[in-house]
This record gives sequence, C-alpha cells and structure tokens, in this order.
Amino acid sequence: MEKDYRGPLTFLPWRIFFLIFIFSFASAFPSPSLYKSFSDCFARKKIPPAEISGILYGINETADSFSKILQSNIRNLRFNLSTTKKPAAIIVPTAESHVSAAVLCAKEHGNVQLKIRSGGHDYEGVSYVSDQPNFVVLDMANFRSINISLQDRTAWVGAGAFLGELYYRIWEKSNELAFPAGVCPTLGIGGHISGAGYGNLMRKYGVSVDHVIDARIVDAGGRILDRKTMGEDLFWAIRGGGAASFAVVLAFRINLVLVPPSVTVFQVQKGSENNAAIDTFLKYQELNNKIDDDLYIRVYVQPIKTNNTKPSAVAKFTGMFLGNATRLLSVAGSQFPELGLKKSDCLEMRWIDSILNWAGFDNKTSPRVLLNRIPKSVDYLKRKSDYVKTPIPKSAMEKLFAKVAELGKVGLAFNSYGGAMNRIPENATAFPHRAGNIFKIQYASNWGEDQAKDTEKNIELVREVYDLMEPFVAKNPREAYLNYRDLDIGVNDGGYSYEKGKVFGLKYFRGNFERLVRIKAKVDPENVFRYEQSIPLLRPSDL
Repeated sequence: MEKDYRGPLTFLPWRIFFLIFIFSFASAFPSPSLYKSFSDCFARKKIPPAEISGILYGINETADSFSKILQSNIRNLRFNLSTTKKPAAIIVPTAESHVSAAVLCAKEHGNVQLKIRSGGHDYEGVSYVSDQPNFVVLDMANFRSINISLQDRTAWVGAGAFLGELYYRIWEKSNELAFPAGVCPTLGIGGHISGAGYGNLMRKYGVSVDHVIDARIVDAGGRILDRKTMGEDLFWAIRGGGAASFAVVLAFRINLVLVPPSVTVFQVQKGSENNAAIDTFLKYQELNNKIDDDLYIRVYVQPIKTNNTKPSAVAKFTGMFLGNATRLLSVAGSQFPELGLKKSDCLEMRWIDSILNWAGFDNKTSPRVLLNRIPKSVDYLKRKSDYVKTPIPKSAMEKLFAKVAELGKVGLAFNSYGGAMNRIPENATAFPHRAGNIFKIQYASNWGEDQAKDTEKNIELVREVYDLMEPFVAKNPREAYLNYRDLDIGVNDGGYSYEKGKVFGLKYFRGNFERLVRIKAKVDPENVFRYEQSIPLLRPSDL
C-alpha cells in the first residue's frame, strides 16, 4: 500500500523556504485580530464601511452571525464539534470587487490561509477547517445567479448556486434540456464542477467540466478574468484540477444538453441467495463498457437487516435511462437479461422528476423543493474512492459481500463508466479518469449523533473495506477522485511540499499532475491559494 512521503523540505526554492520559516515563527505567537486586519485592508481597497460590515464576520467581534454563517454549509458533522478549529473570520462577498479585495488582503497577510467554500460538501471539510494557525473562510453563498439562454442552450451559473437551483431553473425554461452533474441537489456549483462533477448522465455526455465553455475568476493578483484573459492553461486547470489551487471561481458558463421528454428510472435488488447479487454484478461488469450509452447503472453493495441472525448484504442496481420504458426493456432484455428487469420495476417521468427520485424524494414532491438550500439531513461521514480497470473476480466479490455483511456499517457505490467517458481524451481537461475504467467506487459510511463516540471506529471500518479491495483496483498509482476528498492518501504541509503533493496528486490527476504543477507555478508563484491537498509548487530542478 502506498504511503505518504515524509521527507525533508530541502528541495524547495530558497524564497519559499524563507517564507515558511517566517510564517512558522509568526504562527507560534497570538496574531492580532484578523477581523480588524481584514476590515482595515478592505477599507484600503476602497470597500465602503457599510459594505464591509455586511460581508465580514469575526469569531469574536460578530460571534452570533459568525457561528450561524459557519454552520450554514457544514455538511459533515465530524467538523462541527466544539473542538474543531474555527476560522478567525468569514468573508461573505456580495460583489466581485469584494472577492478581489479578499484575495489581495489574504496575500498581504502572507501567513493567512484563505479557504474557499461554495456548498460545503467537501468530505474532509477542507473548505472551512484547517490545520494552520490562521485561516479565513471565503464563502461564495451569495454568488447564486443563474442566467439561461435557450437560444444557444447555455447558462452562466454562480459558484455559490446549488445544483438543485440550477436544475430547477433549467426546467423552468425547458423540459428537454439538462446538465450532466451530480444527484445531490445541495452540492455547490463552484467546488462540484471544478473537481469534475459527474452524475447519471455521464455515459451519455461525460462529466460537468466537459461542458464548461467559459468562466469568471479572481486570480492570485486579485484580477477578474474570463477565459480569454486568463488563458487556456488556467482555463484547462480549473476544469477538473480543483480551482481552489489556482483562483476563486465566480461563475461558470456551461453548455446544456438534450434529454427526451420522458426518461425512465428503476431499481432492482439482488440478494445473496444462490449468489444472485454477485452473479448479476459479475455479468454487468463484463458488458458495462458495451451497453447502450443512454443507460446508466449505479450498483450499491450494502448491508441489510433481515429476520435471520446471519448478517447479509445486497446489490441494488439503480438505473437512469434516457428514453421510455418500452425501449429500456428492449435494451436490457437484449444486452443485460441477467438483470431480470420487468416493466413493474420501471418508472417513466420527466427529467426534473428523475432528479427528485435520485435524491430520495417521493413521486408527489414538487420540483420547487430543489430550491431549498438546506439538506434533508446532515450526518457524520467518511468517504474514500477507487477506480476499477479489470473485472473483479468472483472470489473477491464473495469476500467483499461477506465483509460488508459482517461490518454492517459500510456501503459501496460502483459508478458505471463507458460510453462518452471512453471517447473523451484523458488530457482534454484536468480530470483524467476516462477510457479504461469499468467503475469508480465510492466507499461510504454515515452515522448520527447517537454514534458520535464511535467516530474513529466507523472511519476505520471504511478503511478496512478499502484495504480489502486493494488488489482489485487501479495500481501505480491507486487512483482517487478529487471530489471524493480523502486526506488519508496524503497532505502537503499547507501547500508547500512538492514531494508530498505528488503522492496524492498522481492519484487524483494521473499524467495531468505535472502540467497542473507547472500552471500553478506560473499563475500563483506565491502560493496564495493553498490548502491540505492543493497543487504544490515546483522543485528547483523543475524550474
């Protein structure tokens, strides 16, 4: 198993090494109020006092508002504890000039880490927590504008808008347009898209970044840029490379895609009796790259409670088909008869209603629920990820099902590849996981307040299943998906260690990692945009 590199920092440029020394020395002492420092800096940047008081919140100075804003977008209760380190200040800009000022003021302070939050779904909380002594959160919640053009089937979407809001606004305009992105309505656009963004349209249309045609950002110099002025290198990097390593995204311009007036969703559950679940899974992985592009199937392997004393696990084949049930049954019957799909399993509906279905709402729910920015529930959770390139043998699946049943806490989601993902080059965007993959796996465990005391135990259970799967997933490196953030695979000393950054960087970005490093050195040489897994700076030998 690959380990995090813990070597010395001797390879760093002397200027960076000197900065680290100064920052480390300064962080050992109590810093003056960052709230006041940023307030004074904003004033120097010509932000009016009335605007400053409406966008800047301090942990001590405006405690009630600060706490409310901080918690509003926390999506993992592991990072909402009394012991969780809090930012010194939160900036909630309402104008592009505020974002520019925030970047410049963070740059002036040098040792202040600027955390950028759009929806707060980062699984490790790195958009709002830090291991650094001084950090500030830049919360993009007010950048929620969505402007749709039916004429050219495009939209400008603010980084702080949620997917549910985007889906609803598209549906308001047309029942035959959609956008390929996630199935969770409260995902923030900025983080989701810049990390690639995938969902149940990916076999037909690829991932979200494949449909980004422009962007507005604030760079490390505080400049407001679009695609033309930022240049193609930086535009390439923020599509799948994690924009928070390079800039603050203000908005993305996206192409919308066509969907039929009626789509079909289904779920077929297979139990462990007579190996039905495993045999059906094994057959599906054989044909996954060959099946009709209009069909997407996610396979959940989950523990299940039964009346029997023996633990059990099931496979749930959850599908999305871009067409009616009649055509789906024809496709499934000819290409995947082992699934045993019946007409009674199929639900025909509008695309917007399929969003509600995948998000767990019943079929009587109004699409207006997608405008709700508060999720149905928030839990403690841990996630990890893998990519599968060769068929998993039956013996391994038997062990997996047995382990999932035994632990009773961990589930896996096998997300189907193939289709358009096989046709888009690995270097088309910074997101590299394309042809050659059968599945992307998400390992997941959620637990509530009643099990808070068992948090470390529950995290270890996810790691146990992840370790079990090591022989059967991508190797050299063992790949991972950036939007399934996982600090287990390495951190990079606040963004300064190239060698440590390379450990997780190759897993997230494969052959695109070195290009991302070169772009980082060019557009952010002072490392203004840095966090636990940001793209690191170059070694002297690479300069």
